[in-house]
This record gives sequence, C-alpha cells and structure tokens, in this order.
Amino acid sequence: MNQKYQVVIQPVARKAIEEAYFWLSNYSPKNARTWLEGLYKAILSLGNMPLRCSLAFENNFFDEEIRQLVYGKGRNAYRILFTIVDDTVQIIFVRHAAQKPMIDESDDE
Repeated sequence: MNQKYQVVIQPVARKAIEEAYFWLSNYSPKNARTWLEGLYKAILSLGNMPLRCSLAFENNFFDEEIRQLVYGKGRNAYRILFTIVDDTVQIIFVRHAAQKPMIDESDDE
C-alpha cells in the first residue's frame, strides 16, 4: 500500500528557500529559477515514501526524528530537513550542504 503524505513547508524553511533563491538570482536568474523549480519538485516528492530518506545528522540533537533529502550535487547541494507527523511531512529547514548542522540549543541553559 502506498500511503500519501501531505507536505507542509514551515515559514522558517520557506524563508531559507527565498534567501537561497535571491542569492542565486544575483548570479544567474535563469539558473535560480531552474533551481527553485527543481527544489519544489524534490520537496513535493516527499508526499510519497518520505521514509526512503536517511536520518539527518541533526536527528541526534532533537527529540523528534529528523530526516533529510539532498537536492543537487557537489557544491550545489542543499539538504531538505523534515519530520513526519502522522500523515504529514513537515519541512522544517532547507540548508546548503556546506552550512553547519542545526543543533537544539535549548538544553544549554
């Protein structure tokens, strides 16, 4: 049985996508548009079989399970970080592969 999941992009992830798009568009508007369309296609693919994606490094630092889908290759790779809650895939962040991993700093207090 092939379960379908609803995909929801959280505001912080949407903001990160917009920032990456605007940064790329400064260098090549055409490539930026292609990148954005491909990124959204990759995100929407998580509606089918999101468990195919590996656990993210960040999974070790948060209570909920965090998975990742890598979009792009080499220097152009971005990690789509997400959680699965019931029948919903929550996109929590999109980060360039060269960025440091996110960690939960709430425990540092």
